Amino acid sequence: MGNVWLKIKIWTKIIVFSLVAIYVGIFIFNNANKELTIWVWFTREEVHTTALELILSVLLAGVVGTLLVRMAFRAIKQIRELKKRKASAQLHKDVAEMKAKAAMLQTKPETSVDSGKPSAT
Repeated sequence: MGNVWLKIKIWTKIIVFSLVAIYVGIFIFNNANKELTIWVWFTREEVHTTALELILSVLLAGVVGTLLVRMAFRAIKQIRELKKRKASAQLHKDVAEMKAKAAMLQTKPETSVDSGKPSAT
Protein backbone atom coordinates (compact mmCIF):
# COMPACT_ATOMS: atom_id res chain seq x y z
CA MET A 1 0.00 0.00 0.00
CA GLY A 2 2.88 2.37 0.79
CA ASN A 3 4.32 1.75 -2.68
CA VAL A 4 1.12 3.03 -4.32
CA TRP A 5 1.21 6.28 -2.32
CA LEU A 6 4.85 6.77 -3.26
CA LYS A 7 4.00 6.36 -6.97
CA ILE A 8 1.10 8.81 -6.65
CA LYS A 9 3.36 11.32 -4.92
CA ILE A 10 6.06 11.02 -7.59
CA TRP A 11 3.62 11.30 -10.50
CA THR A 12 1.93 14.31 -8.89
CA LYS A 13 5.28 16.08 -8.62
CA ILE A 14 6.13 15.20 -12.24
CA ILE A 15 2.77 16.52 -13.50
CA VAL A 16 3.00 19.76 -11.49
CA PHE A 17 6.59 20.36 -12.66
CA SER A 18 5.59 19.68 -16.28
CA LEU A 19 2.65 22.11 -16.09
CA VAL A 20 4.86 24.83 -14.59
CA ALA A 21 7.52 24.25 -17.25
CA ILE A 22 4.90 24.45 -20.04
CA TYR A 23 3.48 27.67 -18.56
CA VAL A 24 6.95 29.24 -18.29
CA GLY A 25 7.67 28.30 -21.90
CA ILE A 26 4.40 29.84 -23.14
CA PHE A 27 5.00 32.93 -20.98
CA ILE A 28 8.48 33.45 -22.42
CA PHE A 29 7.24 32.86 -25.98
CA ASN A 30 4.40 35.38 -25.63
CA ASN A 31 6.43 38.08 -23.87
CA ALA A 32 9.79 37.80 -25.62
CA ASN A 33 8.97 40.22 -28.43
CA LYS A 34 6.36 42.51 -26.85
CA GLU A 35 7.69 46.03 -26.96
CA LEU A 36 7.17 48.22 -23.91
CA THR A 37 7.89 51.84 -23.25
CA ILE A 38 8.58 52.67 -19.62
CA TRP A 39 9.30 55.87 -17.77
CA VAL A 40 12.34 55.68 -15.46
CA TRP A 41 13.31 59.16 -14.23
CA PHE A 42 12.38 62.81 -14.63
CA THR A 43 15.35 63.93 -16.72
CA ARG A 44 15.58 60.83 -18.88
CA GLU A 45 13.46 60.00 -21.86
CA GLU A 46 11.32 56.91 -21.99
CA VAL A 47 13.06 53.54 -22.27
CA HIS A 48 12.04 51.04 -24.93
CA THR A 49 12.43 47.40 -23.94
CA THR A 50 10.71 44.04 -24.21
CA ALA A 51 8.35 42.68 -21.60
CA LEU A 52 10.64 39.73 -20.88
CA GLU A 53 13.67 41.97 -20.27
CA LEU A 54 11.62 44.16 -17.95
CA ILE A 55 10.28 41.19 -15.99
CA LEU A 56 13.75 39.67 -15.60
CA SER A 57 15.31 42.98 -14.53
CA VAL A 58 12.56 43.61 -11.97
CA LEU A 59 12.98 40.08 -10.65
CA LEU A 60 16.73 40.56 -10.36
CA ALA A 61 16.26 43.94 -8.66
CA GLY A 62 13.88 42.32 -6.18
CA VAL A 63 16.39 39.60 -5.33
CA VAL A 64 19.19 42.12 -4.89
CA GLY A 65 16.94 44.37 -2.80
CA THR A 66 15.93 41.47 -0.58
CA LEU A 67 19.56 40.52 -0.02
CA LEU A 68 20.48 44.12 0.84
CA VAL A 69 17.62 44.47 3.32
CA ARG A 70 18.55 41.14 4.90
CA MET A 71 22.19 42.25 5.21
CA ALA A 72 21.09 45.51 6.80
CA PHE A 73 18.98 43.71 9.40
CA ARG A 74 21.84 41.33 10.18
CA ALA A 75 24.24 44.25 10.56
CA ILE A 76 21.85 45.99 12.96
CA LYS A 77 21.51 42.77 14.94
CA GLN A 78 25.30 42.36 15.10
CA ILE A 79 25.75 45.97 16.23
CA ARG A 80 23.21 45.45 19.03
CA GLU A 81 24.93 42.23 20.08
CA LEU A 82 28.30 43.99 20.07
CA LYS A 83 26.91 46.75 22.29
CA LYS A 84 25.51 44.15 24.70
CA ARG A 85 28.84 42.33 24.85
CA LYS A 86 30.70 45.58 25.44
CA ALA A 87 28.29 46.57 28.23
CA SER A 88 28.59 43.12 29.79
CA ALA A 89 32.40 43.27 29.67
CA GLN A 90 32.35 46.74 31.23
CA LEU A 91 30.01 45.50 33.97
CA HIS A 92 32.30 42.56 34.74
CA LYS A 93 35.28 44.91 34.85
CA ASP A 94 33.46 47.30 37.20
CA VAL A 95 32.41 44.45 39.53
CA ALA A 96 35.98 43.14 39.61
CA GLU A 97 37.27 46.61 40.51
CA MET A 98 34.65 46.99 43.25
CA LYS A 99 35.56 43.59 44.69
CA ALA A 100 39.24 44.50 44.66
CA LYS A 101 38.53 47.78 46.45
CA ALA A 102 36.28 46.04 48.95
CA ALA A 103 38.96 43.45 49.65
CA MET A 104 41.50 46.22 50.27
CA LEU A 105 39.14 47.99 52.68
CA GLN A 106 38.22 44.87 54.66
CA THR A 107 41.75 43.80 55.45
CA LYS A 108 42.93 45.58 58.58
CA PRO A 109 46.51 45.53 59.67
CA GLU A 110 47.03 43.54 62.83
CA THR A 111 47.35 45.74 65.90
CA SER A 112 49.52 44.74 68.76
CA VAL A 113 47.15 43.92 71.59
CA ASP A 114 48.50 43.31 75.05
CA SER A 115 50.02 39.92 75.01
CA GLY A 116 48.10 38.93 78.09
CA LYS A 117 50.67 40.14 80.69
CA PRO A 118 49.20 41.90 83.62
CA SER A 119 50.09 45.52 83.80
CA ALA A 120 52.10 46.72 86.78
CA THR A 121 50.09 49.60 87.99
